[in-house]
Amino acid sequence: MTQRPTIKDLAQAAGVGVATVDRALNSRSNVRQETLDRVLEAAERIGYPTRVLAARREDTTRPLVKFGFVLHKGGQEFYRNFAQELQKAVETRTDIRGRAIIRFAASQAPDDFAKEILEVSRSCDVIATSAINHPSLSALAAKLIDEGIPVFALLNDFAQGVRQNYLGLNNVKVGRVAAWMIVTQARKSGKLAVFVGGNRWHGHLLRETGFQSYIREYAPEFQMLDTVVNLETRQVTYEATLELLSRQPDLRGIYIAGGGMEGAIAALRETRPPGKVALVVNELTEDSRKALVDRYITMVIATPLQDLSRDLIGLMITAVRDGPDSTSSQHFMTPQLYVPESF
Repeated sequence: MTQRPTIKDLAQAAGVGVATVDRALNSRSNVRQETLDRVLEAAERIGYPTRVLAARREDTTRPLVKFGFVLHKGGQEFYRNFAQELQKAVETRTDIRGRAIIRFAASQAPDDFAKEILEVSRSCDVIATSAINHPSLSALAAKLIDEGIPVFALLNDFAQGVRQNYLGLNNVKVGRVAAWMIVTQARKSGKLAVFVGGNRWHGHLLRETGFQSYIREYAPEFQMLDTVVNLETRQVTYEATLELLSRQPDLRGIYIAGGGMEGAIAALRETRPPGKVALVVNELTEDSRKALVDRYITMVIATPLQDLSRDLIGLMITAVRDGPDSTSSQHFMTPQLYVPESF
């Protein structure tokens, strides 16, 4: 019986040291492609098992793509979930070797977003961010694109006409869905309130627009109150909701177009029975799920994060391969709708 070749035989056949062969077999450190090919060729020539080596060579031939993501509100469950889905979408691609760098802006301030975007741009091939709308960030996106780094907008369509693509919901339709649900749930006409995170969130403003357009068209008997800016914070939303409930006894519905829904849920739990005021929020979290079950929330409009992340990574890979596209576009996802009976 022919004796099976040893690692020493393989090293001799490849003209390298045993330590080099060991590194190639076990991926213990970087091995040059030329050396790896030589070891693989020798292994095949002398009949040394090549499964590990072949897999290693295949891995090194896949292109390396470094993805940069800049989100905000890193302390919120939704954005933590989003970050996890982005990481999974990168890791599951078999056509590339993907590396994901995910950072969170410290606040909604343009400078905080710019700081993180610049940081990831130093080591990434392509960037996606949920940044606010601001001229300085549009200029930054244009600069990065000129340098060959495609930039994508997530959830909030910032840098329109500059960024490569927007991925998220059709926010006007989201607002109209929210208005339809509240009007359907309300037993009689009264006042309605909309909360937005700030005046620089294009997505929130589109949701507000959609909400109000539906009320004008189909439910003019309801009265829209002045829009509340809550900075997407729990405390501001809580205090503003308590004030509305105190001053507006005929308040029939509240729509939280951005973050901060936890504050509205807490205020309603303290002052109203379930279902007395229709509440529609965005994104399914532990807090919103529990409030749905307890019927303090009428409906949750959620972003399909897994589908969005998968589609985003595919588009980002294409942009890296083909270069930034001067024709920007929008990629709308179908929202997931949850009501109390969904669970």
